[in-house]
Amino acid sequence: MPLSQFVLKIASRCDLSCDHCYVYEHPDQSWRRQPIAMAPETVAQVAARIAEHATQHRLGSVRVILHGGEPLLAGADGLRAVATELRRRIDPVTRLELGMQSNGLLLTPQICDVLVEHDVRVGISLDGDQAANDRHRRYANGASSHAKVRDALALLRRDEYRKAYGGILCTVDIDNDPIAVYEALRAEQPPHVDFLLPHANWDRPPERNGKPTPHADWLLTIHRRWVADGRPMPIRLFDAMSGGPSHTEAVGLGRADLVVIESDGTFEQVDSLKTAFDGAAATGLDVFRNSVDDVADHPMIAIRQTGLTGLSATCRACAIVHQCGGGQFTHRYRTGSGFANPSVYCADLQELIAAMPPPPNDRLAGTVLDDLATGGGGPGSIEQLVAVHEGMVRALLRDLSRSVDAVPLAAAGWDLLARLDEESPDAVRTVLNHPFVRSWAARCRTAGPGPDLARFAGVAAAAAIHAGADARLALPVHKGRVTLPGIGSFEVDGEAADLAVVGGEFELRTSRQRWQPARTLGTVLLEDTDPDRDCFDDLEVADRLDDGEVKRWHDLLDGALRIIDATPYGPGVRGTLRAVVPLRPDAAGRERSAAARDAFGAVAVAPVTDPAALAVLLVHEVQHVKLGAVLDVTALFDRADRRTVRVPWREDPRPVEGVLQGTYAFVAVADLWRARPGPTADQYRAWASGAVDALLEGGGLTPAGQEFVSRLRSTLDSW
Repeated sequence: MPLSQFVLKIASRCDLSCDHCYVYEHPDQSWRRQPIAMAPETVAQVAARIAEHATQHRLGSVRVILHGGEPLLAGADGLRAVATELRRRIDPVTRLELGMQSNGLLLTPQICDVLVEHDVRVGISLDGDQAANDRHRRYANGASSHAKVRDALALLRRDEYRKAYGGILCTVDIDNDPIAVYEALRAEQPPHVDFLLPHANWDRPPERNGKPTPHADWLLTIHRRWVADGRPMPIRLFDAMSGGPSHTEAVGLGRADLVVIESDGTFEQVDSLKTAFDGAAATGLDVFRNSVDDVADHPMIAIRQTGLTGLSATCRACAIVHQCGGGQFTHRYRTGSGFANPSVYCADLQELIAAMPPPPNDRLAGTVLDDLATGGGGPGSIEQLVAVHEGMVRALLRDLSRSVDAVPLAAAGWDLLARLDEESPDAVRTVLNHPFVRSWAARCRTAGPGPDLARFAGVAAAAAIHAGADARLALPVHKGRVTLPGIGSFEVDGEAADLAVVGGEFELRTSRQRWQPARTLGTVLLEDTDPDRDCFDDLEVADRLDDGEVKRWHDLLDGALRIIDATPYGPGVRGTLRAVVPLRPDAAGRERSAAARDAFGAVAVAPVTDPAALAVLLVHEVQHVKLGAVLDVTALFDRADRRTVRVPWREDPRPVEGVLQGTYAFVAVADLWRARPGPTADQYRAWASGAVDALLEGGGLTPAGQEFVSRLRSTLDSW
């Protein structure tokens, strides 16, 4: 598999003498043989090798982290020279993301100017308040470094340098006061915080102070305070432990695609391996004699890229392996068995995962069911349903990400999407809320790993366009189209095509193409190109509409929404409707509409004659959309109970879920017809009322379901 992250040791010495440093204070002392600084010709060769690899594998982006030792020892001129050479060689072939990890002591306005000039984001190492930081991060003479680190962070918070502020890395020490550490980190207003477990292994286990899970206990003390404070800054370890993307090798089964390049140009594995034994990180390869492909083929690097299959039998059989990923590779080492062991922090990881529930957007507030059972639901309740949908999409994508290693286009897409989710979360949220991203992801999970997974790249490309980012991706061709969800699609030949995104503008590089942009009906997409729109059972979707037909749909929807806005169903329709999918006209002239459980926010509709008819159909289908989101996270009926219920509108008995869906839709339609007394209004009210009674009497509902349907009964009785 290709590699996309490169750590450049541009300086091999450091101006601190931290006693927990994995480079200088552990068994591997190879730093002593390295040049003090990376020579310009070595930088040039490194850049050429990375560009060569990115071109060969059509990588959409690569990340290069300037490291050491202490990279700031290179000074402003040295950093500018390195960044200039990297961008000169790499930027023409792929998007280069430049980062740096530093202790911050030598940071100056002049260096910050270089960081901003070359778009370098720097992470600063800080272990908390002065007492915590001085426990390990001291000068060789024992003096404190705390004040100068804080000066560096204050510099990065200045408006002109804020874009260079990458975050804070904090090494856990259970002897420090966790709340004091948390408060000190929070005071620095970091874009994010990384907590690093101190590097240890089975030969050199961590301090435990007589407790079974002291590191988990320490971190959970911070987690409780962080949650109580409203999660004021992202903490990557906590997000990963509760099911989010990890952005790190420390936890999760993400593809480990990082290689280190020492100051003499030698390739090494992740340098935390230096804590295992002398030579543990060595590969025997270098940038002058070997390509990056040669490094990717190294057995130890290949093992770190194999996900679940590269773990010990104990880890593979563990119920939480997809969240912890076996822990950090370095922490698994034991003499005799190598790295084929669980993490030395296994008990701590289990405790952390067990104690960290999913983020709150995966659950409904207690008042939401009552509100929705009135038929409509206010804006706050609808926002909860949208948040539930986003949580479901994210969970699907996390599941799929475990399989992307086998599909290079998917792997590149996942890597870009994970990065954009941190840098431009609103752009990612916009794409994840497109109805057919979820339907695609749900189909992929059901079908298992396959070529359709490559469409991760299209999802990531759409997010990059919304973010105004730069990216280069190879996109798959599906049913003759390259699709950018919510943006449009290209009709093309072939199996893949290269897309370049620059500042949000995009260009597809292929010989034959026809661009069909997505059209909107006000704020709602008219979706007539996305191949995943054909998900409404046996209903046939219409082909691409001409401009006249688009204008007709615009006028119909505009009129329908004005009607709906005057009813209690306005917030539900306005808050959830993302796309209208035109259907082919019904042969018998009947009004036809549909919603799909895995396409939240989409309503398929056959042509209608007037806005009033469309209003009824939209309200009907949005009721299904709303209840589907409720059922995603709330058990209203017992799925193991196979009993059926008779309903007034059908002769055959129906499953409880189908009756719930039909009842909820008919309550809304009956409500719309109340202003127009007559046989149609009476029929819908009778249908809804009869179904509510049948559900309450028939069993099969959970206590929450019983309460929800009883509230529907009260709503009908109030009319």
